[in-house]
Amino acid sequence: MNPTETTYTIADFQFNSGQTLPELRLHARTLGEPQTDKTGRTTNAVLIMHGTGGSGEAFLREQFAGVLFGEGQLLDANEHFIILPDGIGHGQSSKPSDGLRANFPNYGYHDMVTANYRLVTEHLGVNHLKLVMGTSMGGMQTWLWGERYPEFMDALMPLASLPGPISGRNRMIRRMIMDSIRHCPEYNGGNYTEQPRGLTNAVHALLFMVSVPLQWQKEAPTLAEADARFDQKVAEYTGRFDANDMLYQFAASEDYDPAPDLEKIIAPLIAINSADDQVNPPELGILEREIRRVKNGRAVVLPISDETRGHGTHSLPTLYEQFLTELLQK
Repeated sequence: MNPTETTYTIADFQFNSGQTLPELRLHARTLGEPQTDKTGRTTNAVLIMHGTGGSGEAFLREQFAGVLFGEGQLLDANEHFIILPDGIGHGQSSKPSDGLRANFPNYGYHDMVTANYRLVTEHLGVNHLKLVMGTSMGGMQTWLWGERYPEFMDALMPLASLPGPISGRNRMIRRMIMDSIRHCPEYNGGNYTEQPRGLTNAVHALLFMVSVPLQWQKEAPTLAEADARFDQKVAEYTGRFDANDMLYQFAASEDYDPAPDLEKIIAPLIAINSADDQVNPPELGILEREIRRVKNGRAVVLPISDETRGHGTHSLPTLYEQFLTELLQK
């Protein structure tokens, strides 16, 4: 399964902050070819958006692509045109670490949705989507797509997200991440020569955010094993992030709040969360309350099991493909 890589450059892209970037580079991977009906309407396009700190490449892993994109599977790449963008500030799209550092424009989720819409319509020539889905940050942006472009898609599946503002513990952990970087002396206003030590502190908070108590207890049942796994995870995460990029990525969620406009969503929607998700814990009741305002909406919270992986359950479609089947049939 070899994706086609493509880049779209938008001149003088204006962000909601009022700032402008002379050239905004948007990178994406696609699988398959677009198809249209007799009226010219695109009939088989699927947009899948990644989470904070990730990229569209994540969806090419066997645990995801091997379950959904293969021959005869729900999103068979021989029959669908699958679009996997790198959001602003992520992957191979424009981001602070490209050179602007802390002078990069402040971007939010609404900017990311606008940019992806332009990528899909202006660059890829898609005028309708069969399905919009996303994981974590991409799940949150899925709610926004449903509100801003209500007739542009046939179905929506937000994964590991809530249809409300970033608040409570979620916001507090994001502050831990951002403040660990921003207030570190070595950060130097974003002009560091090597990754500041605050990045490690930010990773510590991120690990707590995405922790999976049941599975981690099984993986590390002794003090020594827990220490070894912790060191391994910290090394893995710090090697993956740049401090400026990470700071911007988590700050981007500050403009997210789909709650006021949920009634605007008209496409069938099934939201999938898991009961062991430490980012969106079910005891908040937010998903169950707000889904009532979505005309064709349904909420599913997967129970904790040996298969669920906390927040990371969003990338295990074997656990929710029955609901995706139901959604596509609608």
